[in-house]
Amino acid sequence: MNVAIVQLVAQLNNRVSRHPGASRRALFDEIECATLKPIPAEPYVFAEWEECRVGLDCHVDIEKHYYSPHQLLREKVRARVTARTIEVFHCGKRVTAHVRSSSDRKHRTMREHMPSSQRRYADWTPERLRRSAAEIGRRTSALIATMLRERTHPEQGFRACVGILRLAKTYGRERLEAACGSALEIGARSYSLKNNLDRQRPATPTDGPAIEHDNFRGPTYFH
Repeated sequence: MNVAIVQLVAQLNNRVSRHPGASRRALFDEIECATLKPIPAEPYVFAEWEECRVGLDCHVDIEKHYYSPHQLLREKVRARVTARTIEVFHCGKRVTAHVRSSSDRKHRTMREHMPSSQRRYADWTPERLRRSAAEIGRRTSALIATMLRERTHPEQGFRACVGILRLAKTYGRERLEAACGSALEIGARSYSLKNNLDRQRPATPTDGPAIEHDNFRGPTYFH
């Protein structure tokens, strides 16, 4: 069928039409062929655009993942999002490009995008975060220090650390201290209190069995 269709299409294009007085093929060669542009070297890629603002951690948040643009703290940028790449534009100029990641709440960071120790921000620095955490309590201080220490670049932890410290205004220092203590015990690094971590207390270990009963034979029974 396809072979027959090709033959019929060729006949149709070569047939002279009454109104223009020429065939479709002749009109194409005379008018259209010379104006055709070459096929693009790269295939078309669908992309979506998002307006973002660079956060305190020198990253933009795109679908729960963080990508570093150039040092544009708190600047508005536009991100071109495709299935494979993330491109960040500032004032119409592309400032960075990343391979898109499917990981949740992770950072993709280029070293040259991060500020040096001499050029860190006057308003938020690791030292200020540690001081603010120490004012709340020992557990909060320990959690903030751990989050900054575990990052390749301390700035990557700014977003979460600032979020934790601000929770003291909503929930109070006592609840935040309890939540940070629970987070340290279970290895969590989230600043959400929705699961009421501050209300949970680990079971106190005891030396003997938790329940006394005749059916519990003990370890000596099998020796």
